[in-house]
Amino acid sequence: MKKSALIIGAGGQDGAYLAQFLLQKDYKVYCGVRRTASADHWRFRHLGIERDVELVYLELAEESNVARLVSRIQVDEIYNLAAQSYVGTSFEQAIYTAEIDAVGVCRILEAIRNYSAHTRFYQASTSEMYGKVMEVPQSETTPFYPRSPYGVAKLYGHWITRNYREAYNMFACSGILFNHESPLRGPEFVTRKAVIGLASIRLGRMEILNLGNLDAKRDWGFAGDYVVGMWLMLNAQEADDYVLATGHTRSVREFLNAAATCLDFELEWHGSGESEVGTDRKTGKTVVAVDAAFYRPAEVDLLVGDATKAHQKLGWKPQTSFDQLVSMMVEAEVARLTGPHA
Repeated sequence: MKKSALIIGAGGQDGAYLAQFLLQKDYKVYCGVRRTASADHWRFRHLGIERDVELVYLELAEESNVARLVSRIQVDEIYNLAAQSYVGTSFEQAIYTAEIDAVGVCRILEAIRNYSAHTRFYQASTSEMYGKVMEVPQSETTPFYPRSPYGVAKLYGHWITRNYREAYNMFACSGILFNHESPLRGPEFVTRKAVIGLASIRLGRMEILNLGNLDAKRDWGFAGDYVVGMWLMLNAQEADDYVLATGHTRSVREFLNAAATCLDFELEWHGSGESEVGTDRKTGKTVVAVDAAFYRPAEVDLLVGDATKAHQKLGWKPQTSFDQLVSMMVEAEVARLTGPHA
């Protein structure tokens, strides 16, 4: 019998890649989106799956809406990827972030418990929960120390998922995913912002790319690899929580260097802190400048994951290298900027 899945928060990069993967597995795929969200589901269109998924309206702030949908469709698997996902915004919208990223998770779990007990549940946790890291690298047993309202709210979602698993014997898992990027990443995120900026400068459409903390280090992988791990978690014999990561860390500056190389820039760095700039060695022009406005009130300096457990128990390993990821993102951005609809 054909399996079915509901992806909540399906409009982002992870939702699009997960929907594509599940369709390839012959699932019936429901994509939960907010009624007030943009009707332009360009990521589905980019992947060629726009007509293959069924859109359903879902609002995590409305308990009755969640309960009715879960009760009606009775899917085998629910993937909760929905969140107010911008760390910087969470400092400005802390209460809303808690409402969606924390309490929203509990609403889904309650709906499953009351109306669809057979459904397996995946919660998208985040490496931002580690925040001011207690050990390097970070694994499933590393203590959490979130440094933003986003990280704090996500930590509630993580622990309430585990609590429902243990209290009600639900098949509920959390994936602690480290930074994962793609050509479908939102332009607000630093990697996509960097690629858009550098490509625009190369094409003569922009002068300088302004960014925040260039010393922040992250464990960057490809989103398409990580959605496979989500599916493996829900199709394992036992429910558990897993870190998904590459195990390699690079600074924002290193990401910029890699993207610049793909665009035939040769970046040289001068100064430090808020005075640092990156210039193109070939022309002497300033390409990147630091802008303090993009700093967070509380920074997370170093995130790097240990995915040994996922390797051993799920057989999951990232397939895309850092250089392949950056090249993929740059090529896609140049195509967008120079294509017929640019």
